[in-house]
Amino acid sequence: MKRVNNPNIAAADPMSIIKRAMPPTLPLEITEILPRLKEGGAFVKFTHEESTHPRDIETTVRGFLTEHPIKPWFNPFRSVQARRVRGQPWVEDLYRFPSSRLKVEFVSTSPGGEAAELSQETLYLLFRKYGKLANIVSQPPDSKVLPKFAYLDFVRERYSIMAKNCMHGFRVAEADGGGKAGTELRLVYEQKVKAHWIRDWLLNHPRVVIPAVVALLASFTVAVFDPIRTFFVKAHITHTFHLTDSRLWRWFKAQADDIMIFRHKKSDDAGLDAIWDDRKGSIEQIQTWLMETADTFIVVQGPRGSGKRELILDQALKERKHKLVIDCKPIQEARGDSATIKAAAIEVGYRPVFSWMNSFNSLIDLAAQGTIGTKTGFSETLDSQLQKIWQNTATALKQIALETRKKDDKDAELDNDSYLEAHPERRPVVVIDNFLHKSQENTLVYDKLAEWAAALTTANIAHVIFLTNDVSFSKSLSKALPDRVFRLISLGDCSPDVAKRFVTNHLDADSDDELGGNDKLTPTQKRKDLGELDGCINTLGGRLTDLEYLARRIKTGESPNKAVREIIEQSASEILKMYLLDVDKTQRKWTPEQAWLLVKELAQHETLRYNEILLSDTFKSGGESTLQALEQAEFISIVSSNGRPHSIKPGKPVYQAAFRQLTADHVLKSRLDLAILSDLVKVETASIDKYEAELHLIAKLPKQPNELSSRIQWLLNKLQACQGRIEEYERESGNLKKVLKAEY
Repeated sequence: MKRVNNPNIAAADPMSIIKRAMPPTLPLEITEILPRLKEGGAFVKFTHEESTHPRDIETTVRGFLTEHPIKPWFNPFRSVQARRVRGQPWVEDLYRFPSSRLKVEFVSTSPGGEAAELSQETLYLLFRKYGKLANIVSQPPDSKVLPKFAYLDFVRERYSIMAKNCMHGFRVAEADGGGKAGTELRLVYEQKVKAHWIRDWLLNHPRVVIPAVVALLASFTVAVFDPIRTFFVKAHITHTFHLTDSRLWRWFKAQADDIMIFRHKKSDDAGLDAIWDDRKGSIEQIQTWLMETADTFIVVQGPRGSGKRELILDQALKERKHKLVIDCKPIQEARGDSATIKAAAIEVGYRPVFSWMNSFNSLIDLAAQGTIGTKTGFSETLDSQLQKIWQNTATALKQIALETRKKDDKDAELDNDSYLEAHPERRPVVVIDNFLHKSQENTLVYDKLAEWAAALTTANIAHVIFLTNDVSFSKSLSKALPDRVFRLISLGDCSPDVAKRFVTNHLDADSDDELGGNDKLTPTQKRKDLGELDGCINTLGGRLTDLEYLARRIKTGESPNKAVREIIEQSASEILKMYLLDVDKTQRKWTPEQAWLLVKELAQHETLRYNEILLSDTFKSGGESTLQALEQAEFISIVSSNGRPHSIKPGKPVYQAAFRQLTADHVLKSRLDLAILSDLVKVETASIDKYEAELHLIAKLPKQPNELSSRIQWLLNKLQACQGRIEEYERESGNLKKVLKAEY
């Protein structure tokens, strides 16, 4: 750098320029040259004859430069200038750089003397010759800063450089306005750049700065974070970072099979074989639908514990490499927007996610609204945040669907959309589990999921399978795809034969490892109490979770009857706690009396008429919403026919036996029956009050016409009937109270 930064290389050597600037006939001798590289000039010391005045030398040199201008090659529009030094220049090497503004300080020529403050007119006459002045700023009259000063603003920086080097130390005589003792001028460069002006401008213009910052942050997020998030979503779907799916792990496991024995429980798989044999038609049907191009949803509906997830993931999609499972349960149960966003991001592998920034940005948005009057857009709603997550996921799914496409394919001329439509087997599968879980609390997540799933299917990006316990799923999905017919697989409870095979296969699953020697009897053949299994399964029903629980209890050594009794008692306790005793009426949409009425009726009948229950006095107010809430809570199941509900069954098959056990408890039955009778008495009393009020109104008429006689008689009959029912309820209540007083 020192070699490059050289005046000789730049053809700007001060010595050569000065020799060219001096007329050859000028009677002077140069004694010294002092270069000022940071100011782009040089001081020239010379001697001359006494008869020659320095003013004449200045005039001659300036005239010569006018006739023979010297222009540097790097700036041909400016020529070299020369001026006579009138003061005593200060040659320094401080870090003070030239500026177009000069600060002129007025200093006394003698110690203790008083300097005169020059007027703007005097300063103009002294400094105008060095270049055009833009402004002269005098010291404020109330300022007590010493020494006195003034500012000179030149149009160009080279003018201030010339003035500073020529006039520094110049003494102004009394005749020129310098005072009695004269005034010396001290000149320094004054930087015009205001400190922190960028920061001050940003703070003083929030209406411009804040929207610009929001736009920049949004652009940065889209340009930087979106590709990263799409990459992680793809890695989540393709299991890129899963150790057990890597080639190294599979090779290691294959090599170690001969050395180590990898034992795992086969009971679950073996037990489910009987279920899959029974549901083979449903599995094949789903696999056939996935090979078709129809742009609609596949819905698998069934009660909780019916094996929906295992049917899809372990059987129907067993050979599918690319599948994405989204569990709605943790998303719906998350508390707060930040937790919901984080849960949704975890389900699809969307990272990095700054869910905590949503609350922070809301505070910024609130502060900005108070400052500039409008929202800045920093904070985003839950709706927009979920939309971003689903959009990135859709991008990743489309990239996965197209990653196996090659340029030499026979249909390479097709565009991406046409290719995906022609090859449904290339599309990944999205499984949305626990759809409509706790949907009565908030439907935003489910609405956004349904809209996103509709976009995936209509754009031929992926197949979408919904797993739900809710029988009213069509109401939610029809909003997203109103003109499509959904493909439905309904899963119910197993038949008794399949349930028995499930339990026996579960018991015999690990027999190969446990049997030794010549003993070839299976655990089911060894046990003598499995004859009870048929009756137990008829009591327990065909729900997979209950059957698996039964098999595990039998495996521990319990008899089938004892295991079923334990399961029934546990279900009865669950019913008592969740539906009958510990019911918070502010959070639940049913009363213990309504639930108990269903328990009593279902204990006597396996199926109830839906409309008959609605006609009962206990369900007279808001009956349908109560039944729907109980169905959502899996207390009952409502069976529909021709699009309308027509019957009511227990939520689980084992509940039938649990209901019978609860009604067999005389004390519990008397207590809850007494509560129902109390409610019925209140209903009849309210009816009597209404009838009496109408009779009282009729009695106030001045004359009762004959036409009202039938109405009066009808009201009296109603009063009599209500009173009769109240007396009957009170007699029954008296008997129930006797039971409560006599028994524990």
